[in-house]
Amino acid sequence: MAVSFSGNAKAEICRGIPQRRCCAVAECFGILLFCNCFASDGIRIITESREFAQLLPKLFKKAFSISFDSLPQPDTSGKLVFQINDPQKLELILSTYGFSPRDTVCLHVNLPVVEDACCRTHFLRGAFLAGGSVTDPEKGYHLEL
Repeated sequence: MAVSFSGNAKAEICRGIPQRRCCAVAECFGILLFCNCFASDGIRIITESREFAQLLPKLFKKAFSISFDSLPQPDTSGKLVFQINDPQKLELILSTYGFSPRDTVCLHVNLPVVEDACCRTHFLRGAFLAGGSVTDPEKGYHLEL
């Protein structure tokens, strides 16, 4: 199966991991706001990108010093699912972004997380990796988040 231009762009982005913890936190924020499920009762990130799947555990370790509760098996084909269900891990992640597991109804961008220019860049990287696409420049640029 041929890899799309968007898939190649995402693979290239996944080659680097943020150097600063604040940037890793911002990149995770972008991922979480655009992933399958980010709620007080669980996080679920689904991807078909092997490169993104390799980056996720490293990124969450750098940002929060935690690991996923459920990882895809190495030989899994198709969609790869990452989950966090541990209440303590969820509370840590939610509180990092200024949310409370008990009273957060709606998620929004917490501006202090993306205050620095480097963190804004990483936030957008995460949003693109989790929920974005881009078309081949030969066909005219088009970026979606």
